[in-house]
Amino acid sequence: MTTFGEARDVAAVRLDRQPLGPVHYKLVALVGMGLFFDLYELFLAGTITGVFKQQLHLSTYQLSGILASAFAGQFLGALVIGRLSDLFGRRRMFMINIGLYAGFTLLGAFSPNVWFLMATRVLAGLGIGAEMTVSDTYLSETMPARVRGRMIAVAYTLGFCAVPAVGFLARWLVPLHPFGVAGWRWLFVLGGLGAGLVFVARRHMPESPHWEAARTRRRVPFTEILRTPFRGRTTLFSAVMILQVFGYYGFGTLAVLVLQHKGFTVVNSLGYLAVTYLGYPLGSLLAIPLMERVERKYLVMGSAALMAVFGLVFGFATAVPWILLSGGLFTLASNVFSDAIHTYLPESFPTSVRGTASGTAYSLSKLSTAVQPFLLLPLLDRRGPGTVFTIITVALVVMVALIGVWGPLTGREPLTDE
Repeated sequence: MTTFGEARDVAAVRLDRQPLGPVHYKLVALVGMGLFFDLYELFLAGTITGVFKQQLHLSTYQLSGILASAFAGQFLGALVIGRLSDLFGRRRMFMINIGLYAGFTLLGAFSPNVWFLMATRVLAGLGIGAEMTVSDTYLSETMPARVRGRMIAVAYTLGFCAVPAVGFLARWLVPLHPFGVAGWRWLFVLGGLGAGLVFVARRHMPESPHWEAARTRRRVPFTEILRTPFRGRTTLFSAVMILQVFGYYGFGTLAVLVLQHKGFTVVNSLGYLAVTYLGYPLGSLLAIPLMERVERKYLVMGSAALMAVFGLVFGFATAVPWILLSGGLFTLASNVFSDAIHTYLPESFPTSVRGTASGTAYSLSKLSTAVQPFLLLPLLDRRGPGTVFTIITVALVVMVALIGVWGPLTGREPLTDE
């Protein structure tokens, strides 16, 4: 008689041997659409920080609060919804997180004051924080092993097209007041309505076959990821995700303010930033052929090391050509890193704790990002961009060392359920 475990293993092998078909591309497109508006929102506040400071007359403390508020919500979203995806399924959490994001981002466009804006950012962050966690888990479990990394990179390439879109939209809309409404409010409206369309499109997504196969087992408690054999990897990836945000989100959050500190106007800063943001989709596109050719561990390490180098140049550069070149190369390298880490993390855990472990690691990265403005913005004001990017470089170097010593090799191995 075939046991449940044997049947599950057979199903997993069958899934990994499937040829790529229309259903796989449809799922990648649906996930990529959600990631588009998730990343649109993530980079929106950082892109228009200069506008908030100028038009809303915000103090450094208030500006830090706006930047931190969304990430505080994302911390809770990644932690709670990541856990719930293990208990109640990936598809159901997809619908909840995109609904939260769409509704509260649209509401944020009508904020009467800075405190209302912060509140809507926190609530929208609940959905934003969960999107990448659930996306990575879902695609890892629905794509054949031999192309898993490549298809995740394709989804993120679609998603990262949002970053230059935010830059160019901000450059166009910020100086305007369409129908008498401030341009920055229209940026929130576009994000909320777009995410609402994704909510409708995702209604008929199938559930993860790995989660369906594993749902008859006992529910694994949250504390399982803190016990042997998962404790070491949980600790490693938690540290990695805390450190990586200094480089990845540090650039997106601070770049406009750094350029203003160098003496550029708000409008010119937005224009330069839009150009450097082209590196995000280009880097993700570059990652597609690399994902199945280079071991994930080494791709993460190499791309993070390049981020450290280019970020340091950006921090100290004063000439426009050097700013654009180093900024563009930084964003290019950062998205090779992003695609690699978004594949590497869920591959490192079995189905029973994949959502919980990934959500916990992501949640700590969001908490780190929420704290970051309160550390780096005052430092930028007092010591300048060079010091800020020196600290960012140190964080990335430490992260690379941790992965080099303790990071597992995952390659294109089939996912494990136990």
